[in-house]
Amino acid sequence: MDFYSIVEKAKKTGKIEKGTNEVTKSVELGTAKLVVYAADVNPKEIVMHLPVICKEKGIPCVEVDSKQKLGVAAGIPVATSAVAVIDAGEAASEIAKIKSEK
Repeated sequence: MDFYSIVEKAKKTGKIEKGTNEVTKSVELGTAKLVVYAADVNPKEIVMHLPVICKEKGIPCVEVDSKQKLGVAAGIPVATSAVAVIDAGEAASEIAKIKSEK
């Protein structure tokens, strides 16, 4: 499954949050539907807590290979360590599928 295209679709037709702090906030508030974080973040401590708090809240959390590609998918000209989908828009069915697989 292409998580970059899900982020892109959610950005165009729904709402996303970008950056570790915003993503953490949205998970804690329970507004995140899906969290996507990059594997190539340095130091790893920046995103290490995300899978843990997502599991606690029952929010699907997936790792992608590139923060650069994640930034592009989120529609920003810089790399981003994490993205949270707040309103799935047209990506709702793909996110529902991820939830059912986890």
